[in-house]
Amino acid sequence: MVGLNHRTAPVAIREELAFNGDQLPNALVSLTELPQVEGAVILSTCNRTEIYCDTGNSETAPVSDWLASHRGLSESARDALYVLDGLPAVRHAFGVACGLDSMVLGEPQILGQTKQAFAASQDLGKTGPLLNLLFQQAFAVAKHVRTNTQIGASPVSIASTAVGLARQIFARFDKNQALLIGAGDTIELTARHLHSKGLGRMVIANRSVERARGLALQFGAYAISLAEIPVHLGEADMVISSTASPEPLITTEMIRAALEQRRRKPIFLVDLAVPRDIAAEVNELEDVYLYTLDELNDTIVRNQENREVAASEARDMIDVAAEQFERLLASRDTVPLVRQLRASVDALREQSLAEARQMISSGRDPDEVLQFLSNRLSARLMHEPTRRIREAGADTDIALARAARTLFGLDEPDDK
Repeated sequence: MVGLNHRTAPVAIREELAFNGDQLPNALVSLTELPQVEGAVILSTCNRTEIYCDTGNSETAPVSDWLASHRGLSESARDALYVLDGLPAVRHAFGVACGLDSMVLGEPQILGQTKQAFAASQDLGKTGPLLNLLFQQAFAVAKHVRTNTQIGASPVSIASTAVGLARQIFARFDKNQALLIGAGDTIELTARHLHSKGLGRMVIANRSVERARGLALQFGAYAISLAEIPVHLGEADMVISSTASPEPLITTEMIRAALEQRRRKPIFLVDLAVPRDIAAEVNELEDVYLYTLDELNDTIVRNQENREVAASEARDMIDVAAEQFERLLASRDTVPLVRQLRASVDALREQSLAEARQMISSGRDPDEVLQFLSNRLSARLMHEPTRRIREAGADTDIALARAARTLFGLDEPDDK
């Protein structure tokens, strides 16, 4: 697993690695064309971009090199990358799905985002057997953790944190108007929080007006297109945006015009998007309060404290699950050996059985045939193991002799 998150990189660097929905298919195809990569899943959210790959026994360096080349990463972005391999990568994947690596500890949205990332790769046939198993196990672990701990108690999310901050600025929501930009899960959750707090009026802008209208109907809101944002911006006391736009949707000029329309009445803005929806220079204007994901971090940290005990329990569960997963993979590696062993034994059995049938058809005594069959079968089954053990004794190969005792369940002799 190669990636970065909110702990290793600020928004400006996370923007360099962000993949939107349109970019994912080509990226997955390009990544899995590497000879070392047998399967891949790209998880790209506001707080992280992580690439999970099945590289067999190959090194992970080609994946890092591909990412740097494909996204044209700066030196700072390269330095922010982390690489996990084997069991640590498994633990990390399970922890991400459970929300233990999120900015808001235990937030549930990441599980849905992880499922979407997996489905996007699976639809293209780019996951492969190992990642299929890994992510199915991750989803099962997340369900187990949420069922058996309090990690999801007192729901806290990026959306609720943003609305909570707005509550500190505006005394009465019933007198205020909000402009929400986007129609994804984060904006839907934000709209739900605002509606429950008795917001006076809500406008939802989205590239697809139909999708915005579908969301607006749930909360008695008004739907507009992205092109109509400048017309409504001056009416908004608060603007909360979360889209997958590669370029800022709200510019400094748009906010300056809105402030003039509002006669310098302040605007509260929260940018929950990566890349950013609101130009960073907007923060230099007077009467503007702009918060990005990073600015919300301090508030979020305080909200996480009551989940730490549950998180500790969840980590213990993840450790157990990761070790079980490792054993499962190890057992999968022995499947071809077991099949080969069974096929070899079956061949010896069929050979001995054919000889016994020939003896019966020639009129030999059945007891004599049974004795022959048992002797011949045991001799053939024991021939190769016995020869190998004798060679091990001659070569003082103690490890093989001990392995043979373990394999056949033999006790150590009393007269050593």
